[in-house]
Amino acid sequence: MSYLIPCFDGLFRSRFEASRKRRRCLCTAILVCAALSTRAQSPPHEPAAVISTSDIRLELKAGSHAPKLVTLLVPAGSILRNEREESLPARVDVDGVSSPVTWQLKPDQCTSDQHLAVFVYESIKPRMRLRWQWEARASFGPIEHRISIENLDSSEIWLPMQDSLRLDWSVIPGKALSHFFVEKGADSPGPIGTHVEPVEEGYRWMGKSSTYAHPAQGEDREIIPFELVYSTTNPTGWYAGIEFSGRTRITLERSGDRLRSVLGLNPEPGPFRTGLLPGTTFETPTVFLGAFVGGPDDAGNQLRPWVRAVLNNPRTVNDPQYPLTVNNSWGIGMQVNEALALRMIADSKELGLEMYHVDAGWFRGVGDWYPDPKKFPHGLAFIADEAHRQGLRFGIWVDWAQAGLDTQPGALNVHDPQVRDWLVADVGSDWKPEEFKGQTIDLGVPGAKEFASKEVKRIVEDYHLDMLEHDGYVVAQGCTRTDHPHAPPNRSTMRITHDSGFDFVLASNSTDVSYHATRAYYSIYDQVRREHPSLLFEICNDGGRMVDFGSAAHGDYFSITDAYDPLSNRRAFYDTSFVLPPAMLESYVEKWPTPRIENFVYMLRSGMMGWLTIMLDTTAWTPEQHEVARRAIALYKERLRPLIRVAQLYHVSTRPDGVHWDGMEYWDRARKQGVVFAFRGSTPDEQVHRFLLAGLNARQHYRLHFEDGGVHDIERTGEELMRSGLPVSLQSPLSSQLVFFEEITGESH
Repeated sequence: MSYLIPCFDGLFRSRFEASRKRRRCLCTAILVCAALSTRAQSPPHEPAAVISTSDIRLELKAGSHAPKLVTLLVPAGSILRNEREESLPARVDVDGVSSPVTWQLKPDQCTSDQHLAVFVYESIKPRMRLRWQWEARASFGPIEHRISIENLDSSEIWLPMQDSLRLDWSVIPGKALSHFFVEKGADSPGPIGTHVEPVEEGYRWMGKSSTYAHPAQGEDREIIPFELVYSTTNPTGWYAGIEFSGRTRITLERSGDRLRSVLGLNPEPGPFRTGLLPGTTFETPTVFLGAFVGGPDDAGNQLRPWVRAVLNNPRTVNDPQYPLTVNNSWGIGMQVNEALALRMIADSKELGLEMYHVDAGWFRGVGDWYPDPKKFPHGLAFIADEAHRQGLRFGIWVDWAQAGLDTQPGALNVHDPQVRDWLVADVGSDWKPEEFKGQTIDLGVPGAKEFASKEVKRIVEDYHLDMLEHDGYVVAQGCTRTDHPHAPPNRSTMRITHDSGFDFVLASNSTDVSYHATRAYYSIYDQVRREHPSLLFEICNDGGRMVDFGSAAHGDYFSITDAYDPLSNRRAFYDTSFVLPPAMLESYVEKWPTPRIENFVYMLRSGMMGWLTIMLDTTAWTPEQHEVARRAIALYKERLRPLIRVAQLYHVSTRPDGVHWDGMEYWDRARKQGVVFAFRGSTPDEQVHRFLLAGLNARQHYRLHFEDGGVHDIERTGEELMRSGLPVSLQSPLSSQLVFFEEITGESH
């Protein structure tokens, strides 16, 4: 069928400019015909299935020994054909012996409908069952895929690498394609952040993701585990992502008439293997596969609502205060104490903020997560109750998977024999933790997981929490132990690096260590969520190192970078907002030079495009700054937050550089309201800029209101705003403007 691709491209370019509904009808008809044709040619014992949403349709086939994704239908009519069957494990190790595996389809165990397809295969010797599953959990957006392998044998089985998804698309040689991917804002956003690269002959790329995301010199920065490929001439494309926080990778390469991609666990440094005890199951990280019309913003405006609907906690998403406005104690650092906390709570109420967040510095010691009695003589519950009395929620920072040297009851002490067995590596006799970081325990060990689960539950309940932030590295990246559930390391190639109070282990078993620890971490948070459904989870992990779709399914918002100046906040938001809901993206606003009040507002607004957290001593503000901040926070809650929650998002400028203008557009199609965040850079000679808006109705009229004045309300057509642009003028460098706009209906113009 690959020869049909150019034919379909031409057909749909000529016939489908009128209505999206008509496009989908014809696409459905074509796919049904293709599916019926395939089924007619397939033996009756090889099931076939078509699974779909309003944005993508997949044709699947169960071969006798392996399943196959056959075709993907893009909404505008282009069909991609996958030329490769799924690669299932061909050999496994049993009792130290490599054994061949023959997989046989079990048609009577297979099931499929429009939303779910499960093909089942079994191996007789050793006895294993494999489930190959595709599921559409929403009526729109992408379709999810996972593979599970169950050990039905009486012996332990060691599996080799099993990728989550392997794609081998047939493409037209020479057809222009672009590859889009996004770096994490870990540490500080990199100089590029958002990548658009031509996918030419010989193109080879690998993007990696983990919970560590250390931007090492000479190595590529880690990515949010997501890829997007699209045509710029016939604007359609596909995307895929991984819903897992452990060590994963995505590859993409082009050769001749093939475009190949692999998504799943990271096999490096390897060789990867994982053990399956009798009766246990290995499950590949879930991936999703989607299709879209347009460019990266169009894909994002499909994907972000899907993340909200499918991955996010519905109780959080439906909370009218989400995303919250927060006052974080890190503005005064580790010196936080009861008196300062009470003062900040009072000022938070005056400013109209909604949560008070005690950051690091409240505890007795690393691994000893009890309030320091000298700093908090009445405990943390006393602070929480005062916050609640003032109408605020209360949250704390904790690094609950780290051990230290404290010996008081309840502390994780690295020299305690039980705790020592949980550590990823032994520590020396002279080892000391840092102020708020210690040595990581391996959550994949049942005892460590059980302790951590009880400790997290205790912290949440004893301290009356509404929010729990975890930092540090709760998910181990590697381990020196040979008696943990993960694979033992190859000691000849193992490397241990001491960094920020803990040991970072890189070994042949790193991905398996990460796999087990990630599963345990998810299990702990799932249990706490069941018991405390209103609790919020902040995923910090040293600011932006754990920004991924697995975290989106188990947490409520991310710290997207560990650099908090206005430019870093806007860069991290610009990058991350392409693929994740803006309400999840937290910017910390820290102290920054603001000689003029417009610089102060610029600082605040740079953190107001998503989740807003103030991280400075607000009691040190001048009366003018305090009043300006109070009004800005009120405006955020009243007019900006409703747009941040549900509106479409358009990146209407290049990535912020701090020198030139940059901006972001929100447009709510349902309410016919939107806003443009406009930021002027440092260049003294760029007083005026035009932003080309997107997503509007060209024939409709729009009323524009400039929040800071300087320009009377004006009217423009959608065509003018999208072709000629929205003009914004600012007198001072490093200043900002909010331009609210709404569609004018039923009025004379």
